[in-house]
Amino acid sequence: MPTRTARTAWDGGLQDGSGQVELSSSKVGTYDVSFPKRAADDAGGTTSPEELIAAAHSACYAMQLSANIAEEGGTPHTLDVKADVTLGPDKADGGFKLTGIVLTVRGEVEGLDAAGFQRAAEAAKAGCPVSKALTGVEVTLDAALVS
Repeated sequence: MPTRTARTAWDGGLQDGSGQVELSSSKVGTYDVSFPKRAADDAGGTTSPEELIAAAHSACYAMQLSANIAEEGGTPHTLDVKADVTLGPDKADGGFKLTGIVLTVRGEVEGLDAAGFQRAAEAAKAGCPVSKALTGVEVTLDAALVS
């Protein structure tokens, strides 16, 4: 299996510095990062490690769920997956940590009832490689079929 690479160039300190994250393997973009905008409600056109983790988790989960739906005997038509990743204070060790991830999925699926979809969704939450990498973070799931 391939290795994928991203690179960050950072200038300055935590509060006054900024950087650029480059998606090196795919070459699809370079994105600005800064800690003050990372910690603000409005990202102001910059990304953050949490947003990048959310992107990775939602994409990985969608792929895993599509495979699990097929294993349950269904056919996925559309899956809309959102990952909300929250950064908060680390009260135990100081600094910050990821305090939770909420995966929300709505799926149009043929051949599965709600219980079968829920089984596939829970299995995908446990089985996607990004979920496995994030085992130190509580991940909650909101999964439902749509008609």
